[in-house]
Amino acid sequence: MAKEDTPSISKDLQELQRKLSLLIESVQNNSKVVAFMKSPVGQYLDCHPFAALTLLVFVVMSAVPIGFFLFLVVLTSLAAFVGVMLLEGLVLSVGGVALLCVLCVLGFVSLSVSGMIIVSYVAMSSLINYWFSSRSPRADHFLSSRNRPLTQNPSGDASRP
Repeated sequence: MAKEDTPSISKDLQELQRKLSLLIESVQNNSKVVAFMKSPVGQYLDCHPFAALTLLVFVVMSAVPIGFFLFLVVLTSLAAFVGVMLLEGLVLSVGGVALLCVLCVLGFVSLSVSGMIIVSYVAMSSLINYWFSSRSPRADHFLSSRNRPLTQNPSGDASRP
């Protein structure tokens, strides 16, 4: 049985090698890869394969920590955004309640001031009406005696009756 599996394994390996060489050839013929290999960095890495392998391993291994860091940055930004929204909502709520309290106090003060003005108006108009419309009998006598004509007394003095 082991002898029957050996030819199929070697055939599978040859097929895999052929696919891998086609993949490498397509990567090497890519225009961006060709442009990179003509650059000074690409020529240096072509001459120093150990440095190229080290750079490749570093890039692959650093992808996970960089990905976690970027995820943390996005998560922190979202948390800060939500926190700012919550803080803004709290500030607006407290400000709204404070404004409501101030407006209630102003309403009470304006009612009190209006009441005092109305009471003052009624009191002053009552006093003015009392002073000018209902005079005392002595004032009536004084005013009515001024309007009477002068008469002569038997003694010869002019006086009002």
